[in-house]
Amino acid sequence: MISVNEAKNSIYLNATRLPPVVLDLKDAAGKVLAAALVASENIPAFPQSAMDGYAFAYEDTNGAALTIMTTIQAGSGKELLLQPGQAARIFTGAAVPEGADTVVMQEKAKVQENRLSIEDPLLKPGANVRPPGSEIQSGQPALDKGTLLTPAAIGFLAAIGFQEVPVYPDPVVSIIITGKELRPPGQPLTYGQVYESNSYALKAALSKAGITKVEVLFADDTLDQVTELLQDALEKSNLVLLTGGVSVGDFDFVPEAAKACSVNTLFHKIKQRPGKPLFFGKKESRLVFGLPGNPASALTCFYEYVLPAISGQTGRPLSLQSVRVPAKERISKAHPLTHFLKGYYDGNTALSLDAQESYRLRSFATANCLIVLDEDQYEFEEGALVEVHLLPS
Repeated sequence: MISVNEAKNSIYLNATRLPPVVLDLKDAAGKVLAAALVASENIPAFPQSAMDGYAFAYEDTNGAALTIMTTIQAGSGKELLLQPGQAARIFTGAAVPEGADTVVMQEKAKVQENRLSIEDPLLKPGANVRPPGSEIQSGQPALDKGTLLTPAAIGFLAAIGFQEVPVYPDPVVSIIITGKELRPPGQPLTYGQVYESNSYALKAALSKAGITKVEVLFADDTLDQVTELLQDALEKSNLVLLTGGVSVGDFDFVPEAAKACSVNTLFHKIKQRPGKPLFFGKKESRLVFGLPGNPASALTCFYEYVLPAISGQTGRPLSLQSVRVPAKERISKAHPLTHFLKGYYDGNTALSLDAQESYRLRSFATANCLIVLDEDQYEFEEGALVEVHLLPS
């Protein structure tokens, strides 16, 4: 049995980036760049007006009125040449014509009978003109490898001409639910049966993390069927999550099935509560987690261990944010294990909720954090600083 830190370090070392793929830019939001990008052209490619106004040569502003020769709209492909003493009506985004180097705002100009007078004593040469390459120059680095493609980053790349980008893809995930006693919600229960909830919670948590390629499979408590489904999942998935079957009961077959499928066991059992029997293994680059069957344990292990593994595969910052805050009330524990308690963080203090048993999800349904209690400490007085992991909202 290993410590929480040892388990997380094992995941960090073994959850490596998935092979890059090239995606259309419109499909790449939220992904991470797998290579640095370099601009292939100057943006803007021409001197561009930053205002609605009038373009002219600054040296012509000697008090004489200028003749307005033409109007230039944004997107006009016609190249124009202004002669000395001439000006052009121009709009934001339009190309400043040759022979002009300055734009005066329309509010600072006076026009009478097609003659322009400048009424801006503070106007400087080059005012209101965006030079070519002022956004980015050809050959200049645009975004570094490892950059998260936020909406602003997507917009920037579109603005400098990128149609597709190399990124780390999201994993394809298989969820294998074990347990003969499980029934789908909405179906009548017979004596000894319970509703299956793990697939719902895990699929929702994966969706919240942006993972959409998810398959859910169901296995009876037999070694042959668990092995068969695991083998099939390993052939088409980057990440396999099994729930149940990881403890020491007569029908707990996940470690044995993993071995039969040539999965290398990296750890099995952690000094923690809930989620003590967590299993983690790897076959080539594919990751396998055996989550406990109890719903609160499974979801806790997902947040604390599976999310960091997905971060390793994708490069995305998915691990829970950690803060240290005062405990709202006294907390105690009886065992030398790291405890993850469902809690509520009000922005100042953290309160441990009731219904902490591993089979109960009621407190999880209203929790917004996990309160982490160190394995070596048993008493946490009111006001004592505790580590808090903030759950996705």
